[in-house]
Amino acid sequence: MPKRKPGDYIALLLRGMAMGGADVIPGVSGGTIAFITGIYEELIQSIKSVSTAFFKTLLRQGIPAAWQSINGNFLLAVITGILISIFSLAKLMSWLLANHPMPVWAFFFGLILGSAFYIGRKVTKWTWQVVLLLLAGTAVAYYITIATPAATPEAYWFIFLSGAIAFCALVLPGISGAFILVLLSKYEFMLNAVKDLQVSIIAVFAAGGVIGVIAFSNVIAWLFKKYHNATLAILSGFMIGSLNKLWPWKEVLETRINSQGMEVPFLEKSISPARFAELFSSDPRYFDFFGHQPHLFTIIGSAIAGLALIMVFMLWDGKKIT
Repeated sequence: MPKRKPGDYIALLLRGMAMGGADVIPGVSGGTIAFITGIYEELIQSIKSVSTAFFKTLLRQGIPAAWQSINGNFLLAVITGILISIFSLAKLMSWLLANHPMPVWAFFFGLILGSAFYIGRKVTKWTWQVVLLLLAGTAVAYYITIATPAATPEAYWFIFLSGAIAFCALVLPGISGAFILVLLSKYEFMLNAVKDLQVSIIAVFAAGGVIGVIAFSNVIAWLFKKYHNATLAILSGFMIGSLNKLWPWKEVLETRINSQGMEVPFLEKSISPARFAELFSSDPRYFDFFGHQPHLFTIIGSAIAGLALIMVFMLWDGKKIT
C-alpha cells in the first residue's frame, strides 16, 4: 500500500465526494469518477481485501494489522467522501434535475465522453477481439439506457437485492448505480429514504450494497489481472453506450405520478435540438437568450466544461507518468 501524507487523504476525501455526487445522478457512475481521478484499481483491490483473510488477520493479529491489510485509511477517506456527498447533495441534485436538467445532463455528457476516450487511451494493444469487446460493452450499456423501468416490490429483501446490484455498478465505470435503481423503480424510493433518514431502509440497502460490491470487486480485480486490455475496452464501451441516457434533448414518451403527487418522465427518447425546438417552441423556459435553439449555447458550454475537466485529468496523469 502506498505511503500517504495527511494532505493525500484530504485529496482522497474530495475524490470520494466527487464519486458520491456522481452516484446521485442517474446515468453517471461513481466508478467513472474513480477511474479518471486515478484511484480505481486501488479501490477495487482494497474492497477485494475485505475477505475471510481479513477476519483471520483480525482474530490472530488484531485490529491494526487487519486495518492495514485492507488499506483501511484509503477506504475510510473515500467512503467518507462518498457518504458526505450522498447525504448533502441528495436534495441539491433533486432540485437541479427538476429545475435545470439539460445543463446538468450536458455537463455529464461531456464528462463521460471524455472519460471513454481517457480509458481507451490506456489500452496498450488494440486487437479485433478488444474492439469487439468495446462494441459489446457499448451495446449492453445502450440497451440498459432504453430498457423500460419495472414495477418492483418495496419489501426488505428486494431493497437488499437492489443495494447489491446498484453498488456493483458503483465500481463499474459507465454503468450508473442510480440508473440501475431507476430501472428497478427504486431510485426515487431510496432518494426519499436518504432525505427523510429512514434508517431501517438505508441499513438494509447498505448491507446488500456492501456484500454485492465486495463480491463484484473480486471479479473486476481478476479481470484486470488476467485481461487488462479487454477489461478497459469493455469499460470504455460501457461509457460510450451510457451517453444515450445523458443526451440533453429528450422527448417524453410516457409520464408517471411520483410519490409526491408530481408528474415526472417515465419513458424518454433522445432527439435532435431542432426537433426539441419544434416540440417546445411555445415554451420560453426551454430557450436561452441567444436565439432560437433550446439552450443551445448553455448546453454546449456545459458539455465543453465536462470535457475540459477530463482534459485536466489527462494532462495531470501525463505529467505524473513522466
